[in-house]
This record gives sequence, C-alpha cells and structure tokens, in this order.
Amino acid sequence: MTHVPISVTVDGTVYDGEVEPRTLLVHWLRDSLGRVGTVVGCDTSSCGACTVLLDGRSVKSCSVLAVQADGHSITTIQGLAEGEDNWHPVQTALKECHGLQCGYCTPGMVMSTVDLLSENPNPTEEEIREGLHGNLCRCTGYHNIVKSVQHAAEAMGGAK
Repeated sequence: MTHVPISVTVDGTVYDGEVEPRTLLVHWLRDSLGRVGTVVGCDTSSCGACTVLLDGRSVKSCSVLAVQADGHSITTIQGLAEGEDNWHPVQTALKECHGLQCGYCTPGMVMSTVDLLSENPNPTEEEIREGLHGNLCRCTGYHNIVKSVQHAAEAMGGAK
C-alpha cells in the first residue's frame, strides 16, 4: 500500500511521518506516537471515547483519517495537563466531583468539555448535556459528569 507523508503537531510537538491513506487518526496517535490516553471505544464514532482537539475543536479521532490532520494541531488527553501535577481545570473537576467511574469515557468527556467551555464558558445544565451528547458513559455517571463540568466552568471563570 502507498504511504502518504504527513506533518502534524501533537501536544505541542511536530511529528513527520508516513501513513497509509486509510489510517484512522486514533490508530496513528496510539500506535505510532504512543498517545494511548486516546482510547478506542467503539471504532464507529458512536461513543466519543477517542475525542481529541483538532485545531482546538473536538473531533472523534476514529472518524478522522490521519492524512486529514496533516498540517494541523492535535491536543490529546495526554497533552492537556502541564505536567503530572498541573492538571487542566476540567480534569481536576472530574476528580473532585466524582465525575468518573470506570474511567473509559473520561478522556473523551474531558476533551469535549474543554471544547464546550471554550465556546460557552457559562453553560446551563441543558447546554452541558447537549454539548456532551456524543459522548457515552457506560457506567451512566452523567449526573456527576454534569456537576464536574459546572465546577470546571466556575473554576475557569465562567459559571457564577
């Protein structure tokens, strides 16, 4: 199979490589770059566990080809925190408000929330639920996830 050259900035570092044109972004991130925090949940774009930020906007990386990311910037869950002890406010809020159970959906929930709060720093409960609509929690922990988003919004200066 023919390989295509790509250059993608992932978590602040530029990566040049070659991929098969059919390679999904989630597989390139995990298999080639070791960004295993971006999980494969369903491989059909139904659950949102693989959500990353592409140029600051949330996308399900199982529905994006790696070649589509060429020339763009990706932020993964692993690149969101600034070191092990300096978590993003959304990550901290999920921990403090018990917004995670098994944790499988957490990377996608975090990344979707970061995008949501960048667009709407003071969302209502309904707007939060709508904003996270494409992310499924198999443990059905939505109540605490919503509380976590509200807490993060407040910590980031949005919600009052």
